[in-house]
Amino acid sequence: MATGVLLSIDTELTWRAHRDGASWLENYARSIEPGGAGISYQLAMLATHGLKACFFVDPLPALLFGIDPIRRMIGTILDAGQEVQLHLHPMWTQADRRVERADPVRFELTQFPEDEQLDLILKARELLRQAGAPDPVAFRAGSFAANGDTLRAVQRAGLRIDSSHNGSLMPWPCETGLSERAVAPLGVGKLIELPIGLIEEGGGRTRHLQIGAVSLTEMKAALTHAEGESAPLVTLVGHSFELATRDGERANDIVRHRFDGLCAWLGEQHGRFPTRHVHELCNVALDVPATPCPASQVTRLGRMAVQGLANLRYEGRL
Repeated sequence: MATGVLLSIDTELTWRAHRDGASWLENYARSIEPGGAGISYQLAMLATHGLKACFFVDPLPALLFGIDPIRRMIGTILDAGQEVQLHLHPMWTQADRRVERADPVRFELTQFPEDEQLDLILKARELLRQAGAPDPVAFRAGSFAANGDTLRAVQRAGLRIDSSHNGSLMPWPCETGLSERAVAPLGVGKLIELPIGLIEEGGGRTRHLQIGAVSLTEMKAALTHAEGESAPLVTLVGHSFELATRDGERANDIVRHRFDGLCAWLGEQHGRFPTRHVHELCNVALDVPATPCPASQVTRLGRMAVQGLANLRYEGRL
């Protein structure tokens, strides 16, 4: 059986832009369509190579800005034939027009008890529906900030699939209690957990398979390693703003070309690594033994050099 690939894109207005006082249109330009390399660009590249992807959309900014920005992003994704699932960053429940706040903002879902997490998930799901999305079957916590309460709340909400577990970010902000080395789909009660893929970094550390955080060579190696272990699925993660500079003014061509290269390669390797939508994974094989891709110091040092160049060229810092 081929090893499937879940290309997942966390799609969200950013708190950074809100903190800067941006309107929703300005935030949208910086976070969803930044530098000509946002979701419209990503959707076009996916279409060019015949790939499927899941866009985890955070609808909670509608509490501040209204439903229009969420409707716009969901319409763009669905019109392109791709999938929308549920994402949330809870700080939007405390957002207002003030730049400075007297009360501390709770940024992570794990700062809320289980019942409050459930309420947030249900509220976000309703907003997603109001914005035109089909009923979601899957959830991902913002910043991968999930714990045991989160997994129970997701199940109580009636969702079948979670993709919040990220072993490279344990013990914080990821506090699920699952194995730090989990990389293939797991059964957690009645829930299917889709962990983010990992590569070894050496010294017992791992790095998750995020488009802006690992090289194309490392992503290819991780998929080939998973194929050798007969893993049913590898989950990759990106963001709506990830192919652009932090200010959203222009594309980061180093990361953009990495995404382009990944799409082209996956298109060529469709028989080996077919891309999947999340709703197709309700019967994915669970608990297949699989391990993070072994470390390669050569590729790691190469990635660090390229990342340093990208930071210097596009962000003005090392």
